[in-house]
Amino acid sequence: MRCIVIGFLLGVSFLQTQARLPSALLVCILLFAAILAGLLATKCSRRFLTFSALIAVGAILGFCWAALYAHYYLQQELPVEWEGRDVTVVGTIDNLPTYFEQGVRFDFLVEKVLPQNGESPPIPSKLALSWYRPFKRAGKSVGNLNSADQSPQTSQIGQIEPGARWQLTVRLKRPHGNANPYGFDYEVWLLEQNLRATGYVRTPSISAASVDAALNNRQLDRFVFSFGHLVEATRGWVRQRMLLALPDKKYVGILIALVIGDQRAVNQDHWTVFNRTGVGHLISISGLHITLIAGLFAAMMSALWRRSFFMGNSFSLFLPAQKAALLAGATTALLYALLAGFGLPAQRTLYMLLMVALALWTGRISSVSHVLCAALFVVLLRDPWAVLAPGFWLSFGAVAMILYASVGRTKPLEDTASLLPAKPARTWLSSLTSSAYTQYVVTIGLVPLTILLFGQISLVSPIANAIAIPLVGLLVTPLALIGSLLPAPLSVWVLIVAHTLVEWLALALMWLSSFPMAVWQAPLPPAWTFVVAMIATLWLLAPRGWPLRWLALFGWLPLLLQSETRPAAGEMVVTAFDVGQGMGLLIETGQHRLLYDTGPYYSPGSDAGSRVIVPYLKARGINRLDTVVISHSDNDHSGGALSVFDAIDVGRVYSSLPPNHRIVAAAPAHTRCQDGQSWSWDGVQFDMLFPAAENYTENDRKAGKANTMSCTLKITNGAYSILLPGDIEKAQERQLILTHADKLNATVLLAPHHGSGTSSTLGFLQKVDPTIALFQLGYRNRFRHPKAQVLERYQQLAIDNYRNDQSGAIILRFGSTLDVTAYRQQHQRYWYGR
Repeated sequence: MRCIVIGFLLGVSFLQTQARLPSALLVCILLFAAILAGLLATKCSRRFLTFSALIAVGAILGFCWAALYAHYYLQQELPVEWEGRDVTVVGTIDNLPTYFEQGVRFDFLVEKVLPQNGESPPIPSKLALSWYRPFKRAGKSVGNLNSADQSPQTSQIGQIEPGARWQLTVRLKRPHGNANPYGFDYEVWLLEQNLRATGYVRTPSISAASVDAALNNRQLDRFVFSFGHLVEATRGWVRQRMLLALPDKKYVGILIALVIGDQRAVNQDHWTVFNRTGVGHLISISGLHITLIAGLFAAMMSALWRRSFFMGNSFSLFLPAQKAALLAGATTALLYALLAGFGLPAQRTLYMLLMVALALWTGRISSVSHVLCAALFVVLLRDPWAVLAPGFWLSFGAVAMILYASVGRTKPLEDTASLLPAKPARTWLSSLTSSAYTQYVVTIGLVPLTILLFGQISLVSPIANAIAIPLVGLLVTPLALIGSLLPAPLSVWVLIVAHTLVEWLALALMWLSSFPMAVWQAPLPPAWTFVVAMIATLWLLAPRGWPLRWLALFGWLPLLLQSETRPAAGEMVVTAFDVGQGMGLLIETGQHRLLYDTGPYYSPGSDAGSRVIVPYLKARGINRLDTVVISHSDNDHSGGALSVFDAIDVGRVYSSLPPNHRIVAAAPAHTRCQDGQSWSWDGVQFDMLFPAAENYTENDRKAGKANTMSCTLKITNGAYSILLPGDIEKAQERQLILTHADKLNATVLLAPHHGSGTSSTLGFLQKVDPTIALFQLGYRNRFRHPKAQVLERYQQLAIDNYRNDQSGAIILRFGSTLDVTAYRQQHQRYWYGR
């Protein structure tokens, strides 16, 4: 059974690396091969061949199951012709909504689609929707806009609650997310959640002409009963009670995460501290929390059940106390896992507890490894895409390491206790020793996996977890749970105690995270170094008596001491990140790095710097940027700057920002970009062509647009060059032709202003004469960039076009030749481009 499950995991994982799904015919052939392999395994007398055959059977079954599962869920597609069109749907709110400054986000379960001009559009059954507040600009109300130069006005967006039935007019698009190396894959996450279209609720400006349209958005029923709706409504009720009990408390989001698994209210600064100290796994409903709470309720039920005879009842005559405790513990684990949102760690723990409870109920003996494999099999059956989540590998990996280092090798506590006098101090000492050993095993055992997934390990994690695990598991979580259910004012008092404990813990963690060597960072490793490190880890955690266990530490050296990759001598690499509607490019020479623009600001605590650029740099092991150029102040170019400054050591910053701008205040060694500035790195020439000194004077006098001050940088490496003009417009293009006609020619052009109609004039393109044009823009952006007439102009000049919305991140290698790589083509997956 265990061999089949291990093979099943390998097969499921292999399917998730494929560019295309296998056909139904191939799946049938593979299933037939699995049957033959199974028959071979039953008749083989050699154990090695039997195990190999069983693993092969499991791998084929896992591959086929994941393929069929994906085929089923990919069937629901929003037709391309219905993207961007208004559709009126009736359905229910299917999850706990997220409120934010500009509106609310929620999942919508479609029950009915109203005909649109006689057509019935095939809309997917589940949608991810946002409902934005209207914005006003220049005295006019504009619905569904979200940029830095707009201010929200009072709006009557709906009060979204789980289980409510609504009629909504929505505008949808097919699943699409930013595609970058080492980045979060939003598209496969949507697929895993069965969200086959995203969009927003249409909120027309309220005027006499649009009242009827606005009436399309209305609540039909306050609550529609279903089990899922009941669970989500309960989670919403608990969250609301906690928010009301602890208004304006700094760490209320952490308590909410511990009770219902909703981590969206946890501050990003807090996550930074938790990750640096290695306690991030505790700031959610982990397996440890569920086990502790289930064990507590089981013990309480056992004590009460055994004493029922003395209270006038004899429940034990009908059901043994052990079975009553099992029922209480299993029920508590199930309810708590549902309350937690049924995340991967909660699922793994629940399935393992249910397997143990079933074995004890039936009087059977089941090994822990069988229990773990059974839980693994159920998780993969329910969600084959779980293997793409780091939490899956960390959760199962931690338990597997504990089993490897303890089961069958250390004497159980009860066996040891029978040999000693019954001394409470001895029992406490044994428990403390056992807990310390378990923490040691988990810390050491997960080092290779943590480096592989995150490129860093916390060196203060053992100390931080020694403080946080008992405090959070034994005090904070039970108090938060009790406080969320008690009536007021008792609930307030209990939650304040829990919040105070979290405050004390946060102070200790911030002190630990402040140490310069709190975290060891390394580039994400190649496969061979990870395999060597895992073998070394298993050697190190082998039983006592295993020869030369300390030598295993040398197996970690290739993993921990690998250096960052750099372009070869004479080469330059440019990475145009997929940041949505915005700009962000990393330029690398042999020994230096420059970042041109930092992408947009998305929402509080989320921007292109923290979500795209910094994760890429950290995964590469890049901790320093020699120069950052911020072309101008528009949000889509400067929105991620502060996040980059916080996470990465920056040598110098060039920008056209006003002196009182907050980015200028935070920037190290700020210099105003200006025509005439130049420098050379590793044989690569950098020339600033715009703006000139008079442009700053004119801009101050006329209060011109930020676009007109975009820092324009030309970078030349031998015979090839790239021109980065930011968001310059026609007037600035004419000025560049007049002042730098001899310097404009470039092999690659970053399309000015994302291909808007105000830029890319014919004369400018003819002077630059590029071979390749890069368009950095968002999928179906509201500005409709690139404009059709501009794109046609590039095509008429035979300029090859690369777009981030179609290709993901674009990597250009300048050397003896110019090579262009599109991330979506290099890293093809079957869920892309459908």
